[in-house]
Amino acid sequence: MRFLILTQYFPPEVGAPPVRLANMVEQLLSMGHEAEVITALPNYPMGKIFAEYRHKFYCRESWKGISVHRFWVYASTGAGMRRLLNYFSFSLTCLLGIFFARRPDLIFVESPPLFLSIPARLLSLLWGRPFIFNVADLWPDSVREMHLMRDGVLLRLAGSLEFWSYRKAAFVTAVTEGIRTTLVETKKVPPEKVLFLPNGANTEMFKGMPEDAELVQKLGLRGQRVILYAGTIGLFHGLDVAIEAAELLRSEVPEFTFVLIGSGSDRSRLEQLVKSKLLTNVRFLDPQPPEMVARLFSISYAGFSCLKNLPLFEGARPSKLITIMASGKPVLYSGAGEGARLVLEARAGIVTAPESVSALVEGMRTLLNDPSLALEFGRNGRRFVEENLTWRTLVHNWLEDLNSRRQPPAPAAVQDKCRSTASRAGR
Repeated sequence: MRFLILTQYFPPEVGAPPVRLANMVEQLLSMGHEAEVITALPNYPMGKIFAEYRHKFYCRESWKGISVHRFWVYASTGAGMRRLLNYFSFSLTCLLGIFFARRPDLIFVESPPLFLSIPARLLSLLWGRPFIFNVADLWPDSVREMHLMRDGVLLRLAGSLEFWSYRKAAFVTAVTEGIRTTLVETKKVPPEKVLFLPNGANTEMFKGMPEDAELVQKLGLRGQRVILYAGTIGLFHGLDVAIEAAELLRSEVPEFTFVLIGSGSDRSRLEQLVKSKLLTNVRFLDPQPPEMVARLFSISYAGFSCLKNLPLFEGARPSKLITIMASGKPVLYSGAGEGARLVLEARAGIVTAPESVSALVEGMRTLLNDPSLALEFGRNGRRFVEENLTWRTLVHNWLEDLNSRRQPPAPAAVQDKCRSTASRAGR
């Protein structure tokens, strides 16, 4: 099959969406399928067009041997009108992809942003091909729960667009079990339309590796036990809990450092918080490509992930958790719901109540004071990922499910003939 991937985020951008789609596309290609991408000029998560793409409206390039068509976008971060303009601008410019991309068999649309369902539907009609709507975040639910937008006309319109998107899509793919359940039970999407493609891990890139001594020296981390957070530093994550835990433990465990890699709408505030507390055991690094993140895990004692204490996140499964496990490192997770259950099922680390500083401090003490337990958690996590969450397994299962549902039922006359033939054969 030939897939057209419509997404606002794609490598060389970093973060969960571009990494997820890159791995998915690589697996599709390895299985003999074709792919083409329509995306935005790279700007995520910094909110600035990357230097080599500035002053361009459109460019075409090759990635892993496939064509990637990039269109202008109003680059921005955070919430509010500027972020809406970011979404709307690409929803308009991406339509020009009809003149550059080949006609696909299926259009795969990444959401958020929710608004991409509109150009997806238009391209679907123009090409006469169905589209699959991939739901990685239940928007506008998340916006409403985080109070990023007031209840009113805009939110009601977004809710209407959400349900319209589910109706017009041939299939809706959920990234977590919680999203799948919500789609069927709350959003009333027919179960036969809902597919499942969770986040996985590139187990060739992320794996247990010897400590990168050069990187330790370069970052000045010799003698430090690093707890690594690698990903978007956004409003949903609630990383204050890590800063406050680091403050409480800086005298008790002076040989540990929290390293946070990434960018996002909450980074500048958190950097100011660290500065105001005069913390020397918290470091911020700029976003890094996956290859560098893998190297950073080689010098880490454990990996960390967190989410705010909101009902919305009951169905969240942060991709960071799977990357940590694949790297053979123990997990520290300040969160609840599906992500917590995943870590506990894999016996891959310590789970603490979301936004509870005291619980996180106790979990960190336990892990930092017991290296043998940390090694055991790391081995368990790696084994769980190898058995259940490799990208090859996940994409293969998703394709099988997709193909079985795409096959139209045989006409009634043919079914009757088949039954008649089977009946005579059984006599």
